[in-house]
Amino acid sequence: MPTYRTASEEETVALGERLARVLPPHGLVLLTGNLGAGKTTLAKGIVSGLGAAPAEEVSSPTFTLIHEYGNGRVYHVDLYRLEEPRELATLGLDELFERDALVLIEWGERFGRFLPAERTEIRIRAVDHDEREIEVTQSL
Repeated sequence: MPTYRTASEEETVALGERLARVLPPHGLVLLTGNLGAGKTTLAKGIVSGLGAAPAEEVSSPTFTLIHEYGNGRVYHVDLYRLEEPRELATLGLDELFERDALVLIEWGERFGRFLPAERTEIRIRAVDHDEREIEVTQSL
């Protein structure tokens, strides 16, 4: 399981662009970490690396819950505001998982048992102000 370190937002975006080349084009990626760890920053790089949108156009879907990029090639979901598992059903995530798309989910660990077991998990941990430790694992 590879672990990476980045020392700036720019390096985190660049790592996301590199990871986009090795992530499956269809599937689920959980982005986990504390508030402010860099989940959206990494998502910017992944979306950009897949050619779905420029990094500067990617933003946190905290209030809208789901952003779509590249005409449905990438969905960026944020579950931070959800309180209960029943709220997942209102989002239509099952439909997203059936599409030929990569689904990035922030705060998915809160509802992990309700999400597909086959997934990539990327854990982001702030080491200090700008430095991040990023661990990638796959569950099959």
